[in-house]
Amino acid sequence: MTLTSIAERTRVEIYSRLAQDGALPTNDVLAERLDLTPSEFRDALRELAETRNIVLSGEQVEMAHPFATRSFRFSVMSAETLWWGGCAWDAFAIPNLVPDASPVLVATTCPACETAHAWVVTNAGSPSGSQVAHFLTPMDQIWPDAAHACENQQIFCSAACVERWLRRTGNQLGYIMSLETLWRLASGWYDGRLSSPYHRREPAAASDYFRSVGLSGPFWGLPEDSPVIG
Repeated sequence: MTLTSIAERTRVEIYSRLAQDGALPTNDVLAERLDLTPSEFRDALRELAETRNIVLSGEQVEMAHPFATRSFRFSVMSAETLWWGGCAWDAFAIPNLVPDASPVLVATTCPACETAHAWVVTNAGSPSGSQVAHFLTPMDQIWPDAAHACENQQIFCSAACVERWLRRTGNQLGYIMSLETLWRLASGWYDGRLSSPYHRREPAAASDYFRSVGLSGPFWGLPEDSPVIG
């Protein structure tokens, strides 16, 4: 869906500020920078949320994937900037999307046992590690509650920790993948998002991308049988 010119300018400003600074100024400051009235700015935010370009909490930007404005359990630190990564996927995407950000230090804790983990993540290849990422929400169910889906895309010590967390929370197994698969998924997913105009992938293009990074099965909206660990 093509955005109105005001919404597209607003999208670019939001993404540019988050990419550069890791945070957003107030809505009033953003509206002033864009030479918009508060009402025009609110309308632009609503359009961006309705078209799935941002996630709002009230009238505040909560997520502009791969960036977040609050903790989702992932910090992403370059030599100059500190970001909140919206999830495991987004945290690994930031050094691939933001020019000159690579390498970054991605840090989190295991949701099952609270063991601290950190990796140096670059745009050149996957970090090493035996940890696994678990995604709870299938791709076709992420919206409209994308924040909930992102809160449940986490990195665990091992599949055993995933199982322990599932028993404790009462959730069902989603999809478990290695760090290498996570990096491949994140590496090109947001290509072009800092440019204008930007068009979100249609479902067919998303399916092609998932196949290209080695993902399969109904969790990803694909017909092939899904492995337990990608």
